[in-house]
Amino acid sequence: MSSKNMEVKRHSYAHLLAMAVLKLFPDVKLGIGPAIENGFYYDFDNLKVSLEDLPKIQKEMCKLVKNKIEFNKEHISKQEAEKIFVGQPYKLELIKELVDEKISIYRSGDFVDLCKGPHINSSKEFSTDAFKLVKVAGAYWRGNEKNSMLTRIYGVAFETKDELETYLTMQEEAEKRDHRKLGQEMELFMFDDEVGQGLPLWMPKGALLRHEIEKFVINEYLRKGYQLVRTPNIASGKLFEQSGHLGFYKDGMYSPMDIDGEDYYVKPMNCPFHVKIYNNRPKSYRDLPVRYTELGTVYRYEKSGTLHGLTRVRGFTQDDAHIICSTEQLTDELVSVIDLTKYILESFGFSKFKVVLSVRDPNNKDKYLGTDEDWDLAESGLKQALEISKWDYSTEEGEAVFYGPKIDVKIYDAMNREWQISTIQLDFNLPGRFKMQYIGKDGREKTPFMIHRALLGSLERFTGILIEHYAGAFPLWLSPVQVKIISVGENHIEFCKKLADEFRQEEIRVEIDTDNETVGKKIRKARTEKIPYVLVIGDKEIESDNLHINIRGQKEIVEMKKDGFIDKIKKEIKDKI
Repeated sequence: MSSKNMEVKRHSYAHLLAMAVLKLFPDVKLGIGPAIENGFYYDFDNLKVSLEDLPKIQKEMCKLVKNKIEFNKEHISKQEAEKIFVGQPYKLELIKELVDEKISIYRSGDFVDLCKGPHINSSKEFSTDAFKLVKVAGAYWRGNEKNSMLTRIYGVAFETKDELETYLTMQEEAEKRDHRKLGQEMELFMFDDEVGQGLPLWMPKGALLRHEIEKFVINEYLRKGYQLVRTPNIASGKLFEQSGHLGFYKDGMYSPMDIDGEDYYVKPMNCPFHVKIYNNRPKSYRDLPVRYTELGTVYRYEKSGTLHGLTRVRGFTQDDAHIICSTEQLTDELVSVIDLTKYILESFGFSKFKVVLSVRDPNNKDKYLGTDEDWDLAESGLKQALEISKWDYSTEEGEAVFYGPKIDVKIYDAMNREWQISTIQLDFNLPGRFKMQYIGKDGREKTPFMIHRALLGSLERFTGILIEHYAGAFPLWLSPVQVKIISVGENHIEFCKKLADEFRQEEIRVEIDTDNETVGKKIRKARTEKIPYVLVIGDKEIESDNLHINIRGQKEIVEMKKDGFIDKIKKEIKDKI
């Protein structure tokens, strides 16, 4: 079945859900019920249900399927619609906003819903073992926090029972890998209501993980000729007026603070600051390209209902960079960025990519800044760079932002889920707004090209993805604790401390467990914490130079000389294993 036909069927399942809920709870008020990816949902007011109620609702849906319900479309007047939906305030609100005199409804026996469709013809097309109700959540009416909180029931639906079971198995695995759950269990990060929603607190192990990510990418950027810069977290509103953020992005910015009678804002983006650094002194063609990079923390408003662990937050740090170059340098700079993107993502264990080139709509050129010459050069430069780098890509017309074309790189994690990560963006806006210039070989002032690029995007989001990709079992080089040393008894604690100090001198991250518990319990705890190497220290280990090593994911205990073990770890860290 095509994805379009499956979408129609899922939409029809949403109507079936509403019918079943009305049968069981006649006083509910109906919201809306669309098809979504893999399933459907319906919103209800005056309904209090929990997960325990879903099997009962699903059973009622299955009864309705057997009744061979039809989905019949009708067109009626607004006045008729208002009579049909008396007592349904949300439907009446939608009817009031409709412009057309004729309104589309669907009838299924006694059930009527306001809907454009399309729908299946009859419930004969449903399969009672290929759908399942899976979740109950709260949702504001029409996504507005000022509106009533409704009860949303989610379902998933597929063409066959096997497809449903495969999906549910994948979801079970996804729940085990959920970075919010693992983040708490592994003590990586936390949230606190008194700190504020969407503002993560990094705990010691999480801060170490993040430090390793930051250290690796910054060192690679410096190797590639980037210059490290630092910029403040707040700035005068004048800067954001000039950059256009107050005009284009104000809804995503936080309210200003008054400082000496002037409005200041926490920054939503780093780019205007980098432009100011570039403009600090005149540049010639000999100075180009200029590559600035910064791990810059930015703040953007997100509705509370959209916040999700580390992957959707209100304050986050970007591995931001801006490349200012001449026309002649553009393609080479883009090739360098694309190759670096591939290397960085592969280093973190991602090997499958989807690349999209977004260009302007050739039939609506008035929507975009910049000249035809600029756009032609930028788009051809991006295409040429992708082809030189031998990356397969698709092109999406009309998906460029108004100030320039871009490349988006998406990765697939261990569960084959797609994540948008890297963006490489050409900008015709800021160079003009800030009068960025350089003196060309001919002695004339020229406007440079500006490339925005963030290879990991938000470090918070990237860390959340990494946690789920590895299910918390990070490769050795990223593991916050690389070696755990377990003492058998009190007599062995001092030796454990001395051994730990030796590892630290070799820049190996180590932790000691000297709790008054059995060795077996300590080992099980270390496995739960997903520590790569666990050493048990007793009389034998103290008397000899041999270590007995529990390796994550292996049953056998390995015996190895201490110096050999240290060399092994250092090589694995260097090779990013």
